[in-house]
Amino acid sequence: MSKTAAPQAQDPIAVGRIARKFRELSARGELGLVAYVTAGDPSLDATEQIVLTAAESGADVIELGVPFSDPVADGPTIQRASDRALRAGTTPASVIDLIRSLRGRTQVPLVLFSYFNPILQMGLQKFADAASASGADGVLATDLTPEEASDYRAAMRARDLDTIFLAAPTSPDERLAKIAGSSSGFLYLISRTGVTGTRDALPEDLPALARRVRRFTKLPVAVGFGISRPEHVSVLGGIADAAVVGSAIVDEIEKSVSAKEAALNVGSLIRSLKDAARSGISRRGL
Repeated sequence: MSKTAAPQAQDPIAVGRIARKFRELSARGELGLVAYVTAGDPSLDATEQIVLTAAESGADVIELGVPFSDPVADGPTIQRASDRALRAGTTPASVIDLIRSLRGRTQVPLVLFSYFNPILQMGLQKFADAASASGADGVLATDLTPEEASDYRAAMRARDLDTIFLAAPTSPDERLAKIAGSSSGFLYLISRTGVTGTRDALPEDLPALARRVRRFTKLPVAVGFGISRPEHVSVLGGIADAAVVGSAIVDEIEKSVSAKEAALNVGSLIRSLKDAARSGISRRGL
């Protein structure tokens, strides 16, 4: 394994909602919960109701997925959600409008979760301007690499939008250093190779992976992909700063017969996950 120099100091942006939220969680020794919802599934009005319920039920950060026609990093559950949202007419602009509406009703940190193509099609400057004006806090472009992200990072950070990047179990040390140096807000650590989806158990080597990632960043580390049960979340309390739950939430929405039922079911799941987060072991005690 090649030796990698210690990472350079992070390129900080104005302290926003994401940083404040993680500071609050750290002060309480509490694991954060990042909830993912595909915007527009089954409708934008339904998504607004679901997001507000998730925030009231304990979600610390909410990722709003911009539906895309070729979601290669996502498993069947989120692929179906993207298809439903696209058929309902959801666009990147309408998701940004949704954030503007949500911001008038909640101060929960909101992250736009997108593939790079919709961002590029709108235009970096136009997207960044609109996202910032709407009250978004950060952007995660799943398929954008740090090596190709200089213009993107400049556009987002000029508008005080956090740029969140993904780190994977297969990332070598040199790449982890690049990912860490390009990230702000938090670093998203993928727990396993493959696509999103619920799993029965977390990988046995996840603690070692998280320790390796922390060598390259002081940012909070959020672990996702396969996190779906309270027992997963409680274990992460000794490993990460936050758990990211997506497919399990989207599955509850898919099974529901109405927006009201979807919001109630998502709220119940969020409460059970957050209860597990509060009961988990503080990383600071390890």
